[in-house]
Amino acid sequence: MNNKPLRLTPAGLVLLPLSIACVITGVAVLAVSLNDRLTIAAPGPLITATILVYSALLVLISRTAIAKIRELESVGLLDSLTRLPNRRALHEDVERLSAGDDEVALALIDLDAFKQVNDHYGHAMGDRLIARCAEMLSEVCGNEARCYRLGGDEFAAVMGGKVAGTILEGICRTLIERLSVPVAMEGRHIPVGASIGLARSTADHRLTSSELLRRSDVAMYMSKRGGKMRCTWFNESFDRRRERVREIEDDIRTGIAAGEFALAYQPLVDAEHGRIVAVEALLRWDRGERDPLGPNVFIPIAEDSGLINPLGQWVLRQAVCDALAWDGITLSVNISAAQLRNPEFPIRLGEVLEETGFPPHRLELEVTETCLVLDPVVAERTLDVIRSFGVRIALDDFGTGYASIGFLRRFRFEKLKLDRSLIELAGGDDSSRAMMLSSIALARALDMGVTAEGVETEEQAELVRLAGCDQIQGWLYYRALPAREVDRLIAEQGRGDRADEEAA
Repeated sequence: MNNKPLRLTPAGLVLLPLSIACVITGVAVLAVSLNDRLTIAAPGPLITATILVYSALLVLISRTAIAKIRELESVGLLDSLTRLPNRRALHEDVERLSAGDDEVALALIDLDAFKQVNDHYGHAMGDRLIARCAEMLSEVCGNEARCYRLGGDEFAAVMGGKVAGTILEGICRTLIERLSVPVAMEGRHIPVGASIGLARSTADHRLTSSELLRRSDVAMYMSKRGGKMRCTWFNESFDRRRERVREIEDDIRTGIAAGEFALAYQPLVDAEHGRIVAVEALLRWDRGERDPLGPNVFIPIAEDSGLINPLGQWVLRQAVCDALAWDGITLSVNISAAQLRNPEFPIRLGEVLEETGFPPHRLELEVTETCLVLDPVVAERTLDVIRSFGVRIALDDFGTGYASIGFLRRFRFEKLKLDRSLIELAGGDDSSRAMMLSSIALARALDMGVTAEGVETEEQAELVRLAGCDQIQGWLYYRALPAREVDRLIAEQGRGDRADEEAA
C-alpha cells in the first residue's frame, strides 16, 4: 500500500476542488434524472451549489497547504538536533536587527577538542554532547540574546541594543567559565572548552550578516591561536595578518615544489668523551630575495594549513637518506602535533624505513608535551605503532610544561631533552638547579636517557655533566651544519678512533 502524502502543485490546488465539485454536481444530476422527479429547466441553483462547494473545498485545501508550508519553513529555520535556530535564521535575524539604529553584536562559538570526543566515544555521544552544550548556551543567553547552531560544533549568539556587545561578551565569558568544568554525561566527565570570536555592527558602520559572521569567524580563529578558552573581538589587523598567513601558505606550497627547503644537522656529543653520538635534523627555508622566515614562523602556519604533512614527509625521507652514511649515529627528527594526529603518519614512516633501508633503532622522533596533551589517546596509539617499528621516542623541551610522573610513565619515553631555559637558570638559581637535578633523577628512575639542550658555556657543560646528563647539545660544541659538514666531522672522528685503536 502506498502511504506517500499527496503533493499538489499550485495548479492542482485549483483543479482538485473543481474536479470534486464537478463530480458532486454530476452525481446530483444523474440522481435527479434517474428518479424522474424533476425536470431541470433552469440550472441556476445547481450551478450556485457547485460554486459554493468548489469555494469551500478550495478554502479548506488552501488552509491546509498554507499550514504545511509554514511548518516546512519553520523546520527550515531550525537545527534538527538541538532545535536551535540555524544559520539561515541567524542571517534573517541579523538583517532584521540591522534595520534599526542599535548596535548588533554576534558571537561565534567553536567547541575545543570536539573531534576527540567523536573519536573516543563515538558520534552518538558527540551528538548528545552537542545537545547538552546547546542547553548550556540557551541557559546563559536567557532572554538577552538569541542562540543558534550553525553546524558541527559551531554555535552563535546574536543580540541588538545600545550596549549589545558588552552584554554579549559577558554572556560568552560566563559560557567559557561553565565549560571550564568537564561536562558530566552518562557517568563520564568530558572536558570540552570553547573559543569565541566577537564582532559588532553599528549604525555608523553597518555590516551585512555575512560580513559580521566572517569577522566573528576570524576573531574566533585568533582565540584558538591564542590558547583557546577565551573571547576575542575582531580587529582590522586580523585581516591583514590573515592575508599574510595566506601568502606564506602559498609560498610554502611553491617552496615544496621548487625544492627551496633544506636540512641542517646539529650534532649531539657524549657528555663524558665529547664524541658525536647523534644529530638533530633542523628545517631551513631558502626564500631567495624574499624576507627570511624562521621555523618558528612557517612551521605553525604549515601545521594549521595541513602542509606540515607533505613537508614533514619530505623532512623524514631526506634526513634518513642523509644519515644512512653516518654509521652508528642516531638521527633525531622533530614531529608536530598535526603529524601525530594524522593516521597516515605511521604508515608513511614505515614506508620510508622500508624503502631506504634505514635502521629503525637509529631513528629517534622528538615530540613536545603540547603534541601529547592535545589528544593523549590518539597520540599514545600512534606512538605505540611507531615503537613497534623499533623507533625511539624522545620528549623535547622538558621543563617548560606541566608533565607529571604519571604523564612520563604513560608515554614511556626513551629520552628526555632538558630545555635550554632550565639549563640557563640552573647556573645561577638554586631552585632551578634543584629542578634540573630532580628531573634527571626522575628520568633515571624511569630508565630514560637525558640530553641537555642549549649548552653555550663551559660552566653549563660542566654543570650538566656532573648532574648526570648522557648527551649535550649546544653551540659550545656545534652549530647546525649542512650534511656535507657532518660527513666530514664523522669521517674525522672515525679516523681518530682508528688511530686510537692502533696506538692502543
